[in-house]
Amino acid sequence: MTTTSAEPAAARPALGRRAAISAKHLRTDRWWVEPVYTVVGLSAWLIWGLVHTLLIRDYYFIEGPGYHYLTPFFSPCVNVECPPDSALLGRWAPSWVLPYAILSLPLLLLFRLTCYYYRRAYYRSYWLSPPACAVPDGHAKYTGETRFPLIMQNLHRYAFYAAVLVSIINTIDAVRSFWGTEGFGFGLGNILLVGNVVLLWAYTISCHSCRHIVGGRLKHFSRHPVRYRAWTFISRLNTRHKELAWITLGTLALVDIYILAIAAGWFSDPRFFN
Repeated sequence: MTTTSAEPAAARPALGRRAAISAKHLRTDRWWVEPVYTVVGLSAWLIWGLVHTLLIRDYYFIEGPGYHYLTPFFSPCVNVECPPDSALLGRWAPSWVLPYAILSLPLLLLFRLTCYYYRRAYYRSYWLSPPACAVPDGHAKYTGETRFPLIMQNLHRYAFYAAVLVSIINTIDAVRSFWGTEGFGFGLGNILLVGNVVLLWAYTISCHSCRHIVGGRLKHFSRHPVRYRAWTFISRLNTRHKELAWITLGTLALVDIYILAIAAGWFSDPRFFN
């Protein structure tokens, strides 16, 4: 028995060849919205961070009863000109070193720049590679992450350990902020610092590298119940990695602006105890 097609054979494309379509893509939705807000959001955060770190002012607040409010942008402060109470790891960097947080900022940038979500975000938004699914790449050829500088993305698994160290330092800063010259006390600044640290830990451990470290190379989960429970918890957080990446950018900027504001005397820090 033979069958015939309603479409003439001449009108059908040959096997192995795509149909000739004049349009670059067939998407009719607003696919460009995500790349646009990514460029705006990341650029605004980077510009603010660069401006404040270069200004080198209003980054530490220790007035009144001695609140230890140190912005995460400058933590740990290791410059010889840092206030003694803010120098958790000592003051040893020369005065010409910029920014003051010469230890934390490069590590944080390395971790964020090599993060799997951020790669997707800035590849699509800044490099248009590609800007969205089913939309042509903005470049004539693609070499992947096999050449410099993109081959540096393979450092992400090591940058995770550095991010853990920075999170530990930020945690210590948050704890120290509760004790001043008049003993224990807390205000709005303490709540913001603690909230920021909790969210930073959530973002850090939701990293794909952390998930692999905890549960990778296990052949039998039943033989490792503790690691399995930890892997399950991190896997749940991992599904929110994108949201946590943006939220922590917001909390970092919020805490930085808040400490700058009270250190500059724009308003007083509301105190709830002592």
